[in-house]
Amino acid sequence: MGAVEIGLLVLLAFVFVFGVGVVVANRRGGTALPPTAPPVERASRDAVAAKSGTILEEREAAEAEAEAELDEAESDVVEVEPEPAPGTLRERLAKARSTFAGAISGVLGRSGITDESFEDLEEALLRADVGVGITDELLDGLRAKVKAKEITEPEALLDGLQEEMASRLRGSDRALNFEARGDSEPNVWMFVGVNGVGKTTTIGKLANQQTIDGRSVLLAAGDTFRAAAAEQLNTWAERSGSEFVRGAEGGDPSSVIFDGVERAASKNVDLVMADTAGRLHTKSNLMDELKKVRRVAEKGAGQVTETLLVIDATTGQNGLIQAKEFNDATDVTGVVLTKLDGSAKGGIVFAIETDLGIPVKLVGIGETIGDLIPFDPDDFVNALFER
Repeated sequence: MGAVEIGLLVLLAFVFVFGVGVVVANRRGGTALPPTAPPVERASRDAVAAKSGTILEEREAAEAEAEAELDEAESDVVEVEPEPAPGTLRERLAKARSTFAGAISGVLGRSGITDESFEDLEEALLRADVGVGITDELLDGLRAKVKAKEITEPEALLDGLQEEMASRLRGSDRALNFEARGDSEPNVWMFVGVNGVGKTTTIGKLANQQTIDGRSVLLAAGDTFRAAAAEQLNTWAERSGSEFVRGAEGGDPSSVIFDGVERAASKNVDLVMADTAGRLHTKSNLMDELKKVRRVAEKGAGQVTETLLVIDATTGQNGLIQAKEFNDATDVTGVVLTKLDGSAKGGIVFAIETDLGIPVKLVGIGETIGDLIPFDPDDFVNALFER
């Protein structure tokens, strides 16, 4: 075959292959490159990379601009003074304060002092469980001052009631009694009250406070009729770093307290905190038992320097009945009012102190270990009348 013929065959083959490529491309909707087209050059790849780099730079610039705008916006925000941490008496008396809120707005909503003003105040005091007798005394004194023109404005009427209530609570000794004694002569603090008022929790919180103050403490689980009470008290002992003594379930509570005092004396422990039973359904036996516990606690080296009655503030006037019964049996020296933050019946404080002459020494205003605080009469009354 000659050269010319070979050249013609090559040309025909080229035309055939090119035609097939065009047909395929048309069927796919695109345009095919000739089979012999050269591959993409490095310059094309460099252009693509350059374009990608430009896009990345633009994105980074946009993000930087957004961050700058956010920083500028934050710098324009006015800093708000943080609210104080919860825990004070004033901050936790929302429910008790709500009892007086309507009366306060009613009194202040009138141009003068009317019979309705006194009716509003009377209703608020009774709803707060201040008690009928004390309510009458407070309002009768204010009526006399209004009649004598000593009080003429609604605001002054509220100020007068607030001062009268606070003055009734001032002057009481609210310090916890602790006597300086020999190394082997511990103080004993007894805790009494019906089941469910928070005795064991109160003991645990107070033990923690006493150990922080530098006193060594022993907790004695005298409520032998509830295994859960002993377990709970043991947990508090571990948390507060206190010694712990318990007896057999259903055993003699007095023997547990006696053993606790003897253990404390042998180890030079400063303070024994004694939990006791609170089985209200066997009231007479309970009171006899508490009398025995107190006697036995002082048979050895110990001396009972404080008997604290724990009352649930939400029980209101029922708490006053409990206080009378326990005081007759154990010579109560002070009251711990628990759950005050959850009660609208904080007025029981006035009934307890006025009718029984027993000071409220501590109040519980929450669940945490630091929510057992000394009772301050002025803070308490001011919180009720906050306006």
